[in-house]
Amino acid sequence: MHFTPEHEMFRSTLRDFVENEIDPNADAWERQRMFPAHELFPKLAKLGVFGLEYDPELGGMGADHSYTVIYGEEMGRCAAGGVGMACSVQSDMATPALARFGSTELKQKFLSPAIRGEMVAAIAVTEPDAGSDVAGLRTRAVRDGDEWVINGTKLYITNGVQGDWLCLLARTSDEGGYRGMSQIIVPTSTPGLGVSRKLEKLGQWSSDTAELSLVDVRVPLSNTIGEIGRGFQQQMSQFQNERLIASYMATGRMVLAIEKTAHYLRDREVFGRPLIDNQYLQFRLAELVADVDLLKHYNYACADAVMDDRNALEITKMATIAKLKAGRLARDVADTCIQFHGGVGYMEETWTSRYFRDSRLLSIGGGADEVMLRIIAGLEGWGKL
Repeated sequence: MHFTPEHEMFRSTLRDFVENEIDPNADAWERQRMFPAHELFPKLAKLGVFGLEYDPELGGMGADHSYTVIYGEEMGRCAAGGVGMACSVQSDMATPALARFGSTELKQKFLSPAIRGEMVAAIAVTEPDAGSDVAGLRTRAVRDGDEWVINGTKLYITNGVQGDWLCLLARTSDEGGYRGMSQIIVPTSTPGLGVSRKLEKLGQWSSDTAELSLVDVRVPLSNTIGEIGRGFQQQMSQFQNERLIASYMATGRMVLAIEKTAHYLRDREVFGRPLIDNQYLQFRLAELVADVDLLKHYNYACADAVMDDRNALEITKMATIAKLKAGRLARDVADTCIQFHGGVGYMEETWTSRYFRDSRLLSIGGGADEVMLRIIAGLEGWGKL
């Protein structure tokens, strides 16, 4: 992948924004267990990040996927991982299906304000008994005239407390398994929809996460994204955006973590010498640099496949591998960084502690490692997809 001066200008602009608008507030937002999305998103939207690849007529930038790679890498450098993650929900998890399959009216009403940062979006798929097994979801939408009547529970919903609308997946027929689901836009102000509880998490503290309850929630049938009954397939396509942006962000964060750890080892003296003089520490960091570089360039190969509009199964496999490897490598980097900082790295005041907590989610969210392996095995013909 070749990055032009325009790409590098975009990268520099994003890095400045993260360093000046996000990082100085990270500690406060972590303590508050929430960042002010309705204040931050309009500022970020001016950089075009919430509509990089979307139609300019809807407020998007009309750029190619290479700009999404840069966006992910730079947002991954946020001092509070929850902020970058919540932003990626807005850009790459809750809106792609609407952009691809939604009606013009639905895009104008919900996508354009999300691109401008005026509305906060959330993706509502996971339920108490249906996480990685999307086919097991029970939330049901029953047609009543020209409306859907929705009942169910959604769990672990990022932006669920502050969100203005949900991209919700629900059963819309009695067909079982993967069949008979639809994606529906549900404004959070709709009567019957409420936040049952705000969830406390191991990491990603600055990102609000909610359990949502839907009791006889009525929305227009026209709020359906794409074709009724094709929601599962549309969501599977949307998952590829989620997995790719997660891997892009992870590499950005890992590069920064290794750089910061190397800087600490240069400054910290033990037995009269800088820690970095220890060859084992040099070699261990060098191994991580090599692994991260391999993943970064695999990410670029994924991006090339997206821009070449290659076969959907090929992109699915590549996105799945990227996400699997990113999650596992992030855990390895986080563990090494905290170990090399010693006692100070274990302290809550040190960045390593937060990074250690935040990095653990990647092997769970967006499909657990075991699900990624199941998909890869299925694509290889060894098992069921």
